[in-house]
Amino acid sequence: MTMKLDLDSLDFTKSSGLVTVVVQHAVSGALLMVAHADRDALAKTIETGEMHFRSRTRGLWHKGATSGNVQRVVSLSPDCDGDAILARVLPAGPACHTLAESCFGDDALQPDALSELDSTIVARNKSLIEGSAGRSYTQKLLTDRNLRLKKIGEEAAELITAIADNDNERISEEAADLFYHMLVAIRSAGVGLDDVRGVLAKRAGAR
Repeated sequence: MTMKLDLDSLDFTKSSGLVTVVVQHAVSGALLMVAHADRDALAKTIETGEMHFRSRTRGLWHKGATSGNVQRVVSLSPDCDGDAILARVLPAGPACHTLAESCFGDDALQPDALSELDSTIVARNKSLIEGSAGRSYTQKLLTDRNLRLKKIGEEAAELITAIADNDNERISEEAADLFYHMLVAIRSAGVGLDDVRGVLAKRAGAR
């Protein structure tokens, strides 16, 4: 991970030496918590690669130092005014002191369209493992390796053609088809969407 946050560019004057830190899960995109940090806390965060905050009651504190629920930093991004920071992290456990994943409840954890699609594929795969009849198209793909590989090739070729034709509507449709067939194929190999997101999050932190 390469930290690129310039502490001198931040405005610590608006809140008595503190800036607001919004913590987001780097893989799922879920909003986890909001806290505050001063220059020392951010310097410690950059030094260790794990989130540190400043509390008016607790002073400087290392998230997860007691519970083990540390937050490994992927990126730190200041807002346009320099008085707030978006921290994208990979958490080792719940963010909230109530042991909830997010301090904002389940609404902050609502899945996006790709997550919902992946969940559907997981459910179809589970029903196959449990011996349920494979009647859906997804289940047909999950049980036919050659068909999976063929469809990925076809959808990739159709996306390339759409891009070459500069047809934005077809590009979106073909990309969606390719995403779907790709998710089915990697699921059949025991890999899920979160595994891919995890790789992307780590790569983003290294840029």
